[in-house]
Amino acid sequence: MTALSQFKRFTSNLPFQETLMPVLFIGHGSPMNGIEDNEFSLKWAAVAKDIPQPAAVLVVSAHWFTKGTHVTAMDFPQTIHDFGGFPQQLFDVVYPAHGNVELAVETARLIQSTTVGLDHDWGLDHGAWSVVKHMYPDASIPVLQLSIDYTKDATYHYELAKEIYQLRKKGVLILGSGNMVHNLRMISWPMIHGGGYDWAIQISDKFKTLIMNNDHKPLMNYQGLGKEAMLAIPTPEHYLPLMYTLGLKNEKEEVSLFNDKAVGGSLTMTSVKIG
Repeated sequence: MTALSQFKRFTSNLPFQETLMPVLFIGHGSPMNGIEDNEFSLKWAAVAKDIPQPAAVLVVSAHWFTKGTHVTAMDFPQTIHDFGGFPQQLFDVVYPAHGNVELAVETARLIQSTTVGLDHDWGLDHGAWSVVKHMYPDASIPVLQLSIDYTKDATYHYELAKEIYQLRKKGVLILGSGNMVHNLRMISWPMIHGGGYDWAIQISDKFKTLIMNNDHKPLMNYQGLGKEAMLAIPTPEHYLPLMYTLGLKNEKEEVSLFNDKAVGGSLTMTSVKIG
């Protein structure tokens, strides 16, 4: 089937909507959140009930960090257990959501700033399934992933997100999955259930103020936000999914925060809903 006919088949089943599908950034935290009913996962489930049911979910996960940009394009994505040292129960999880090849082709077509590879090998990593399985536990909604090009900066990813804005008009839930503050080397086990270092709280407050004020440029240039930002973002992969969420916002949309909590001293679960 040609890309054009695939696109027509996909869009014929997804009429343009009067209202845009919301966009989310989810602070996903520990993989254990994928199998626990806790304050974070219960809120993910509640958010899913509060928004329209999507035709598909497109996840930008911190855990698919690639050279170039790729989108999963298989009918049956595998459940990837990309972690170690956790209970067997976590490795036994299978999230049997279907993929959607037509949506993958359309996503690649919409992105004009780079060539997007159609990937047949990846699947759903824990940045995707640990969240989506709580939101849509019956796995009846197709789920795809869009990778993050590790050779590009935050501004590049913010601008790339704008190219897939049209998917919001087709009922596709675009979900960034990472953590705004994510420094595993500085984890404090005494604070694992709640609490943050002073620097983590300070930069989290700065991030939130900028997000709520729709002031995205400093967030794209986070290296200029001081030493606290460098401690919060020692490597960029968990931060960059936020750029996709913010890049998809239009000027009139409301923003709200949820799961706004620091854990382990050097992590924040703060999540963002747009629309």
